[in-house]
Amino acid sequence: MSDDKNRFIKITLVRSIIGTKKSHRATIRGLGLKKLNSSSILIDTPEIRGMIHKVNYLLKCD
Repeated sequence: MSDDKNRFIKITLVRSIIGTKKSHRATIRGLGLKKLNSSSILIDTPEIRGMIHKVNYLLKCD
């Protein structure tokens, strides 16, 4: 089995969602981000990675 230790990603919204596509705004909300400079710590899964890749121009990953 894989290791039991979950890996996490911390993401921060660094650009405004004003003027972005509706699907990109929905993705940001799905990642748990609401306001500028808000952060979220998420489990590193392929689904989350795909969402981050879709809106990477708005985010900073730590």
